[in-house]
Amino acid sequence: MGDVLAGIHATWEFESDSVLIRFERGIRTPKLFQALRERRVPHEALASVTLSPGKRGTVVLHAVPRPGADPLMEAAAGQLKDSGDPYRLVLPAERETLAEYYADELSTALSTTGPPGDDPADRYLVDPPPAPLNFKAYDGRASFDGSKVSFRWFWTGASSAKWKAGDQRFTVSELSGVEWRSPEAFEGYLRLLRRGDHQQPAQADHDPAAVVFGLGYGPVHESLPFAAAVLAAVRTSGSAVHPGSVPVPVAAGRRDPADIAERIRHLGELHDAGLVTDDEFSAKKAELLAEL
Repeated sequence: MGDVLAGIHATWEFESDSVLIRFERGIRTPKLFQALRERRVPHEALASVTLSPGKRGTVVLHAVPRPGADPLMEAAAGQLKDSGDPYRLVLPAERETLAEYYADELSTALSTTGPPGDDPADRYLVDPPPAPLNFKAYDGRASFDGSKVSFRWFWTGASSAKWKAGDQRFTVSELSGVEWRSPEAFEGYLRLLRRGDHQQPAQADHDPAAVVFGLGYGPVHESLPFAAAVLAAVRTSGSAVHPGSVPVPVAAGRRDPADIAERIRHLGELHDAGLVTDDEFSAKKAELLAEL
C-alpha cells in the first residue's frame, strides 16, 4: 500500500507487509506514545482491524494484535486505558470514509497473508523497546542492560525485608517472565518471575524481585516499556512462561508495622516538600494504616 493516514497523536503508514506507526511528540500526546516513538507491526502480528465511532466527533481505527505477538501488550495484560492503547488511531469524523477505506485494505491484507483468527503467536513479532532502560520506582531504581536486571534500593522507600536482602541483580536466564501492575491502579508494581520459584512473597514491597510504584513513581511510559523489554529478552532466551499461563497467586498477609511506619514517614517527607497534596497525603496514609 505505502499510503499514510495521519490521526491525532500518531500517523500510520501502510506498507505491503506491515504498518509503521509513528507517534507525535507534542505536549498533549500520551507519554507512552512519546516513549515508543515508532513501531513497525507486521501483518502477521495482527488478528483483526475495526473502525468505530469515537468521542467528541472522532472515529477510531483499531488494529487488534494477536496474543503473544507484542511484548508490550503482553506485559500490559489489558491494563492500558483506551487513550493509551498504541494500536488505536483516533481521527476526526470527517475522515471516516478515508479511514474505512484503509480498514478494508488492511483487513484484506490480513485475510490473504495473515494468520487465521486469534491464534497465539509462537514468538514476538513486534520489536520491544531497546535496552538500556531504567526507571525510578517508589522503593528503588530498576535498570536493564539487555542481559540482566538490577534493583538498587532507596533507604527512604524500601522495606526492611528488601534492605536485609540487599541490592538485587537477575540475569535473563534466571527469569521466566514478568508481572506488571499499572501504577494507575492501587499498589502497582513490577515483579520479576524467577524460574522454579513458586513461593515469592505475595506483597511486592516485601519481594526482593519486585519494585513498587505509586505517588508518581514507576509511571506507565517508563515501567511498561521496561517490563516489555525484559519479557522479550526472557522469551528470546527460551526460559519464558508460555503465553497465556498465569502465575499462581500467593495469599496475602498483613504488613510489618515497621514497614508501614517507614512508608508513612516517607509520605510525610513528600507532603512537606509539596510533592503530595493534603488530600493525597490523607488518603494514602489512611490506606496504609488500614493494612495494619
